[in-house]
Amino acid sequence: MPTKTVTAAETDDEAMKKASRMSLMRTLLPIVGLVIIFVIFNILTHGQMIQGLALTFSDVYVTLISSMGVFFIMTMGGLDFSQGSILGIASIVICALSKYNVALAVIAGVAAGAAIGLINAFFYVKRKIKSFIVTICTMFLFRGIIKYLTSNTPVAASANLTNLYSVPLLVTLTAIVLIIGFIFFRFTRFGTDLKAIGAGETAAKFAGIKTDKTKFLIYVLAGAITGFAAFINVLKVGSATYNSGSMLETKILIALVLGGMPISGGAKVNFLNVVVGSFLYVVLNRGLQMMGLTTPTQQLIQGIIFLVFVFIFADRESLTVIK
Repeated sequence: MPTKTVTAAETDDEAMKKASRMSLMRTLLPIVGLVIIFVIFNILTHGQMIQGLALTFSDVYVTLISSMGVFFIMTMGGLDFSQGSILGIASIVICALSKYNVALAVIAGVAAGAAIGLINAFFYVKRKIKSFIVTICTMFLFRGIIKYLTSNTPVAASANLTNLYSVPLLVTLTAIVLIIGFIFFRFTRFGTDLKAIGAGETAAKFAGIKTDKTKFLIYVLAGAITGFAAFINVLKVGSATYNSGSMLETKILIALVLGGMPISGGAKVNFLNVVVGSFLYVVLNRGLQMMGLTTPTQQLIQGIIFLVFVFIFADRESLTVIK
């Protein structure tokens, strides 16, 4: 019987089609998942999800903004577990200085976040310590400082700051940050360089990218972004407590993975990972709470869903040790 000869061109064509299907799945699955989970929880809660839509999405602003900085870090193959501590420190700074001047307080909060990001960047880039080790250390260091500063009483924000709170303001500020981030990531060399570093740092260096400088700036930028997220957080809660920002880094990581973020970063990263993932996490979390499930049950369900998405979106062909 005659045998069919498979040419190299046909093999390459099949590989391209497979890659295209995977790319489409990476883009559509989180969006479809968001719609399905929203509909399911709305049915299970007898319409409470839609009725409490404003309350549900009130949790998304801080997650959206702070996730964007970590998104940039993960795009180049790094990790950052210090974001919760950055938010807590920046919240304390903003609350303390808001009694004198609101604008100064916001600027100082952003600067405080950038300063912690600079510390992360120094040890990661200059001292060549793995990103997850550095940021875990700074997470515990600054979490201890937060508890020390708020051990007696929470640090309250001034009325001049809390009176600014309004949903339209939060939506506007969040949208501005996201639009700026999207433009820089999608239409400038900024995003291209991050993807190139994530795909292969050695190759990126040969391509003329100043990898160390880029990585240094990204950690500082991520800290500054979370410093601004602290302003949004203070507007909402009105004070900084010992648990301000607690577990934020976990929320960010889960949100990004749920949004289809490849753990290894690189060329397959999509800015939609931030937006869809943040909404998906908030809807999932709020839906489980509305159903009255116990905390361990909620964590079990979240863990299962998280593992499923990691299994789907982990790029096993290019996955390497986290930088």
